[in-house]
Amino acid sequence: MSVFALGLNHTTAPVDLRGRFAFTLEQLAPTLQQFRHHVVGPSQPVRADAPPEAAILSTCNRTELYCAAEPAMVRPALAWLAEVGGVGTDTLSSHAYVLEGGQAARHAFRVASGLDSMVLGEPQILGQMKQAVREADAAGTLGTTLHQLFQRSFAVAKEVRTSTEIGSHSISMAAAAVRLAAQLFEDLREIRILFVGAGEMIELAATHFAARAPKSIAIANRTLERGEKLATRFGAEAIRLADLPARLHEFDAVVSCTASTLPIIGLGAVERAIKARKHRPMFMVDLAVPRDIEPEVARLGDVYLYTVDDLAQLVQSAGEKRQAAVAQAEAIIETGVQSFVHWLDQRATVPLIQALQSQADNWRELEIARARKLLARGDDVEAVLDALSRGLTQKLLHGAFAELHASDPAQRAQLAATVSRLFLRGDAKGR
Repeated sequence: MSVFALGLNHTTAPVDLRGRFAFTLEQLAPTLQQFRHHVVGPSQPVRADAPPEAAILSTCNRTELYCAAEPAMVRPALAWLAEVGGVGTDTLSSHAYVLEGGQAARHAFRVASGLDSMVLGEPQILGQMKQAVREADAAGTLGTTLHQLFQRSFAVAKEVRTSTEIGSHSISMAAAAVRLAAQLFEDLREIRILFVGAGEMIELAATHFAARAPKSIAIANRTLERGEKLATRFGAEAIRLADLPARLHEFDAVVSCTASTLPIIGLGAVERAIKARKHRPMFMVDLAVPRDIEPEVARLGDVYLYTVDDLAQLVQSAGEKRQAAVAQAEAIIETGVQSFVHWLDQRATVPLIQALQSQADNWRELEIARARKLLARGDDVEAVLDALSRGLTQKLLHGAFAELHASDPAQRAQLAATVSRLFLRGDAKGR
C-alpha cells in the first residue's frame, strides 16, 4: 500500500474550474463513502475487503483527494473525480496533479504549513485540514496510514510555525481586500459595507474592515440567527439574505463568502443597485468557490469585482526574510518526509513479520506438544529438552539450507551473504 494525493489548486486551475470540485463540510462524508463504493466495484482494481483509505480537503483555493491504496487506484480515482466535477478526465488531468509516496507526504506537509497557500504562511489552512481529517474519520475512511500522514503533517506545521518566521510574513485574504478597498475609496470610515455569509472567512474579513471603523456594517446570512450572532460582535445590522436584492444599493462595499453552489448575487440585481446609486462605484469581493457573484458583474463600468485569484496579486512579503523563512521551513518538512517514508516502508514488511511470527509459533507449539508426550511416558528430561531444541533448530534452518542447495551458482553468493546476515549475527564462536 502507498499514499497518493490527487488535486487541483489556485496555481493549476482557474476559479471556475475549482468551483466544480468544491465540497461543503456536510458533503465530505457522503462523498468519501461514494468514492469508496465506486472504487470497490467489480470492475475496479481494489478488493472489497481492503477498501482504500481516503480524505478530501476542499477550500476556496484547492480540492485534494488523499488516498492510501495500491498504485493502480490512481487512474480510477482520477476518473471518479472528473465525473463528480462534470468534466472529462483529460480536462481534469490538464489541471490536476498526482503525487505519490514521499512526494504526496511532502505536499501534505507543505499545505499544512502554509507554504502551498495563495497567502504564504496563512494559518487557516491548518484548521481546514484538521476538519477534513475529522470528516474522513466520521465517514470511516481515514485508516491507519492516512492518520499517520495527517498527524505528522500537523506536527510539522506546528514546528514550522514555532521555529520559523513564516507566519509573520503573511498577508491574509481579508487584509488584501482591505488594501484594495483603500485604493478605491479615499476614506474607509465613510463607506457602508455588507458581508454576505457568516463563516470563518467572513468573520476574518469583518474583523479587518471593522478595524478601519466604516460608517456602517451589515451582515446578510441565510440563517438570520447566525447572522445576528456575528453582527452583535461588530455592532452591525443583520439582514435576511432574501432582502439582499432590495437593499444592495445601500452599500459601497460587498464581501461575500457562502457555501452556496450557485451565485446568490446576480447581474440584474447589481445593475439595479448601480442605477439606484446613480453610478457611484461599488467595490465587491467574492471569496467563495464556487462563486457567489456572477462573473458577468465584472463587466459593469461602476463595479470593481475581485475574486480570490485576483487577491493573490496583492499578497507580497519581504524578500530576504521571506526566503530565509521558507528555506528553514522546507528543511523541517524534508525531515518529516523522510521520517514518514521510513515508517511507510516499515509498514510494508508488517504482513511478512506477522507470517514469520505465526510460522514460528506453530513450530514451537508442535515441538512443545511432542516434548510433553515424551515426558508423559517417562523419558529423561534432559533428553526431551535436547530433542526439543534440535527440532526447533532444524525447522528454523531447513528453509535456508534448502534454498542454498537449490540455488544456481550465479545466485548462491548473494544468497549466502543474505543467510549470513540473518543467522550469523554473532562472532565466529557463536557468541
